[in-house]
Amino acid sequence: MLSYIFRFLGILICGAGGGILAWLLVSQLGWTGVAGALVAAFFGMVIATVLWIGAVALSNTLRPPK
Repeated sequence: MLSYIFRFLGILICGAGGGILAWLLVSQLGWTGVAGALVAAFFGMVIATVLWIGAVALSNTLRPPK
């Protein structure tokens, strides 16, 4: 049960991180409106996925061997 809670928290953290980083990227480029929102959503999903992959890899590395 605890592993499900940690995975849920990981998804929230990676999703929020991806959204924030994508928003910063789009605002630095000066894109606004619907086009800026669509680009931010796309990059947010890509960044969140990369963060999730990194978190899973780190988790697997730090897990003690069975």
